[in-house]
Amino acid sequence: MNQQTDPKYQALFTPWKIGNVEIKNRIVMCPMGGTSLFGWFELTGCHFDKEAAKLFLERAQNNVGLIIPGIAPIRDTFWGKYLYQNPKMFEELKEFMDEIHKTGAKLFIQLTAGMGRSWAITELVAPLHKNKLTRTLIKPVLDTNHELASPSPQPSRWAHDIICPEMTKEQIHEIIEAFAKTAKLCRDAGVDGVEVHAVHEGYLLDQFAIEFFNKRTDEYGGSFENRYRFAAEIVKAIKEACGEDYPVSLRYSVESKMKGFCEGAMPGEEYVEVGRNMEESEKAAKFLQDAGYDMLNADNGTYDSWYWAHPPMYMPQNCNLEDVAHIKKFVDIPVVCAGRMEPDVGAQAVADGLIDGVGVARQFLVDPEWVTKLIEDRLEDIKPCICCHAGCFNFSSSKGHANTQDLTDTMGLSRCALNPETMQSKKYHLEPAKKAKKIAVIGGGIGGMEAAIVCAKRGHKVTLYEKSDKLGGVFIAAAAPSYKEKDRDLIAWYIRELAKHPIEVKMNTEIKDVKALDADEVIVATGAVAKRIPIPGVERSIEAVDFLLGNKTVGDKVVIIGGGLTGCEIAYELYLQGKQPTVVEMQDDLITTKGICLANTSYLRDFFKTNKVPVLLETGVAAITESGVTVKHKDGTTEDIAADSVILSVGYNPAPVATKGVHVIGDAKAVGNLRTVIWGAWDVAMKL
Repeated sequence: MNQQTDPKYQALFTPWKIGNVEIKNRIVMCPMGGTSLFGWFELTGCHFDKEAAKLFLERAQNNVGLIIPGIAPIRDTFWGKYLYQNPKMFEELKEFMDEIHKTGAKLFIQLTAGMGRSWAITELVAPLHKNKLTRTLIKPVLDTNHELASPSPQPSRWAHDIICPEMTKEQIHEIIEAFAKTAKLCRDAGVDGVEVHAVHEGYLLDQFAIEFFNKRTDEYGGSFENRYRFAAEIVKAIKEACGEDYPVSLRYSVESKMKGFCEGAMPGEEYVEVGRNMEESEKAAKFLQDAGYDMLNADNGTYDSWYWAHPPMYMPQNCNLEDVAHIKKFVDIPVVCAGRMEPDVGAQAVADGLIDGVGVARQFLVDPEWVTKLIEDRLEDIKPCICCHAGCFNFSSSKGHANTQDLTDTMGLSRCALNPETMQSKKYHLEPAKKAKKIAVIGGGIGGMEAAIVCAKRGHKVTLYEKSDKLGGVFIAAAAPSYKEKDRDLIAWYIRELAKHPIEVKMNTEIKDVKALDADEVIVATGAVAKRIPIPGVERSIEAVDFLLGNKTVGDKVVIIGGGLTGCEIAYELYLQGKQPTVVEMQDDLITTKGICLANTSYLRDFFKTNKVPVLLETGVAAITESGVTVKHKDGTTEDIAADSVILSVGYNPAPVATKGVHVIGDAKAVGNLRTVIWGAWDVAMKL
């Protein structure tokens, strides 16, 4: 540990062992879909992925102890080739492992048996699967029946009208054999261990383990031992091929946190577990250890309660620690805990012997140097992850829709909304400008600040103009709710980052005539303005931003017009404040915008359902009255809803101060999210 490091983090920088492999510190870079060293969802099939390799080497050079890349399907998604059938890939992997080991880090490869009902079938692929002819035609390229194969016939998590086929025993035995052969190639390439994916998150092996999903009557279903047999036979086959001393980790969910099909449990809620409960988990953890697993890489949840495994900002920090610490009492092997883990809490948990390693994932995408900054006691320099999932894992879905994610996102997971360079280094990278220019940036929101910083790093002389007395733009309002502490940290980070560069910041300066500016290039980042709907009484409503900024107060009963992300987050905040919110939305579901992760949206939907927050779907507002609102339902009937206050949250329109002869970015160009704002800022700033 560095002499500068705060003593409260000391436990994080102590060595530990997984089997006979020593790890230099307790920080584990957890696996994330899209970061596989063998490629991910690419038509070319499995190959050594140089972009992922670059990602991991940079993190290894910045003091991470153990790296576990994202899932590598044991059988290629496209063309159906098994990983072990590509020996060249493992030759390249060996060279890479030599570079990793020079840093002192260790690396395990995560191999997956598959996803089963959790395979995030997209809106593009679902129709091809449903039609028997097209399903047969595409089978040589993409065998959807294989990808969806589950322990028993059951609806897909993503497309409820698709029934997943039952996996055959022949397929099971092929997968077990493939694990052993692939693990041996990993060992021979110098990989320090492998991780089996997963009795975790409702993926295929977890579906076999959970009685709710597994209705088989053969040796892979029924009794406890039969349900966990698949996972046990995999580790035994790996040990037989690689030797008993070759470490094998297991990605493991302590509890399923499931109330039913596509219905999760809220933190602290009393409910009946339909998946793996703690009593079974205590038995399962010991059983899996005895089968041969050398570590449990643990959290909670399934795709039905996805917010436990991929916690959005609404979930408590360190949300899985209590359950993971409990399960450690029942095994003798190391246990890692993941799920919004904070370094100080993780360090204390390690010091107290509650866990052995602290699992961190998305923070590594945002800031590759965060461990180094922690060691050097530069916590204020760490760019915070805001748990948005907008770049890294934006599988999105709403009622009647499979995964609505764009194909480019499906093929490019584990990018980062806040850091465009992550997994996109060819497209986004900093180079000195060929000619230093005077650049004016109008608007001090996130987009304006990002553009100013990138331009300054490239050597330009930058002046940033902000019409108000605060930097942050509309994101100040977005960061206002009580649960958005990381958003507030992000604004503070940007303000500090601006000060590190020779950027002239002019506050309280409104620019009306861009031609009057002394600049070679002008970037317009003036954001957007709230939409108004033409209904009687709209003047009685409160704009969402005014509520969030505290400019307007509300009573106890509040109707929110608009069930998009902002409207739902306002309703959530109001409930936490002890108010009585009602959400009115014209669509057939809440938060139907694609690109917003199901882990985030399903939390809000489940929260409202659990806490009986009224949600009126397929309903419009006919008028806002002195006593509330009059709504019109899908069937044409009207209803009066009493309310002390009405909040309007129906979206925004771009509001550029100028469009000709300038570069318009962010919401001023097209209303989006932080990802479109920040990536768009780079798109412009890299070319100036």
